[in-house]
This record gives sequence, structure tokens and C-alpha cells, in this order.
Amino acid sequence: MIFAMVVIGGVTRLTESGLSIVEWKPVTGALPPLSDAEWQAEFDKYQQFPEYQKINRGMSLADFKGIFWWEYVHRLWGRLIGVVFLMPFLFFWMTGRIPPGYRRRLVFIFLLGGAQGALGWYMVKSGLVDRPDVSQYRLAAHLGLAVAIYGFILWTAWGMREARGRAGAAGPIGAVTLGLLFVTILAGAFVAGIDAGRDYNTWPLMDGRFVPAAYGALDPWWRNLFENIPSVQFNHRWLAALVALHVLLMWRRTEKAGGREQMAGRIALGAVGVQFMLGIATLMTAVPVALGALHQTGAIVLFTAVLWANHRIRAAG
Repeated sequence: MIFAMVVIGGVTRLTESGLSIVEWKPVTGALPPLSDAEWQAEFDKYQQFPEYQKINRGMSLADFKGIFWWEYVHRLWGRLIGVVFLMPFLFFWMTGRIPPGYRRRLVFIFLLGGAQGALGWYMVKSGLVDRPDVSQYRLAAHLGLAVAIYGFILWTAWGMREARGRAGAAGPIGAVTLGLLFVTILAGAFVAGIDAGRDYNTWPLMDGRFVPAAYGALDPWWRNLFENIPSVQFNHRWLAALVALHVLLMWRRTEKAGGREQMAGRIALGAVGVQFMLGIATLMTAVPVALGALHQTGAIVLFTAVLWANHRIRAAG
């Protein structure tokens, strides 16, 4: 469900639907408008904010419904994740079925989920003031926390299912690969946050140069990492290439180990190849919704495979 949530969030961003619901009602907001009057009231609220006034002025109610539904599904899916996690957790707790040492970890995961919902609203609020777009910093934080929760849950689930065994062959290269991949995903959020993927739509050169002319044009220098379109896109491109190289090195290590590590290494190698090609195709076609969503999906598939290779636990004996 979290995997699907990340994909739904990506589509919500790509279709520019994220600012269509201008209130945060964690409980009562679970129901969509059910009458023409309620739809009109929701549309009237939307018209009071910058996205309508500066970008979508004159939008019809039918067009508003199109963007509303993506954001509604995104928020509803988040609520459902909370329910799907909490109900079994309470049952297992009350019946004493939670393994020793896992209770606090599971409570922490649930709290992270709640924090993610609050962070999502904090992100949306940044687009309801002056600029009709969410802050790329908050967008990156929202995506980063989603990936972290997803990874933490997988790690916990694998730990429950697997007996402890020897460390595998992935070693330090696996941990470095995972860290680089996480940073690259965050860099992709900054690309999305400032629409950097719609410029410099050639590969491998950018405007005929390896390093674009405007790289580092902002002052102070650190703003270029997050706010300068050529710098943000260049960094994401070559971080991705560095991830591909590290996945290749990790694959060579895991091939010698056999078993699940070998399988995870092979899956990661295939996933990084597909993801790299998806990234190039998405860039060269100026980020159509379908390819953009596939590219974000590929990132989570790759993250899963690299995380699995890092888990390195074998069944006892």
C-alpha cells in the first residue's frame, strides 16, 4: 500500500492536482462531495487560492473534479494505510502475538505514518500562500519520509520472517549504494519540485555541454543544489549514473554469495538498467505523466531490491 501511495503521490504531482483540496480534515475529509452544492462549495474554496487565480482562472467545475479526485484518492489511501496498519497491530498486541523487541518499533512506525500525514499538509500549505506550487524542500521531505517508512517496514518484516544468519557479500558497497540511491530519489524530488525535467531535454549533454552554462549561477552557492534548474537536473542525472555503477559493483559481490543475496543483486541490476532508461526517456520527452509515474515506480522497485541485498540474513543452518 505504501508502494502504491508513492506512485499515486507522483501522479498527483505530475497532474498538478495536489492543491485542489485546500483544507485538511483528517476525519471528516474522508468523504468526498456528495451533491452538486457540495461540489460547488469545494470549487468556491479552491477559487480563493493562488493556483486558480494565477494558473487555472476560468477552469470549469468538470475540470476541477479531474484534479480533485487525484488528491482525494491520495489522501484517502493514506487514511486506509493507517487503518490497515493499526487494526491488526492492536489485535496482535492484545493477543500477545507481537514478537519480543518489536512492540516499540511498530508503535514508532505508526507514529511516523501520522507524521507523514501532517507533513503532507505542511507541504500543501506552502502552495496556498503566494506561489501556486508547493515548496520543493517540503516535497522532498514528504517523499523522503515515505521512502524511509516503506524501507523501515520492509526491514522489520524481513527481520520477523528470517532467522539470524551470517552477513552476506554485499558488505559496505551495499550500504553505500542504498545511501546514494536515497539521495538520488531526494534529488529527483527537487527536479519535480521546480519542474526541472521540462528543460534541457537531451542526453547526455545539456544544451550541447556536459556541464550546463548556468550551473552554479545562484548565490549563495548552496541554493544551486535545490533551486537552480540546470544544477538540480545535472546533479540528479549523474547521481543516477553513480547509483548504476554502485549497483553493478554490488551485483558482482552478491554473485559470489548465491542464494537470496544473489537473487537480490540480479534483481537490482535489472531494475537499475530499466530505471536508467526510463529516466532518459522521461527526460527526452519532457516528463509526460505516464513516463514520470513509471520512473517514480522504478525508483521504488530499485530501492526495494537494494534494501533486500543489504538485509543479508540467511535462514538458520
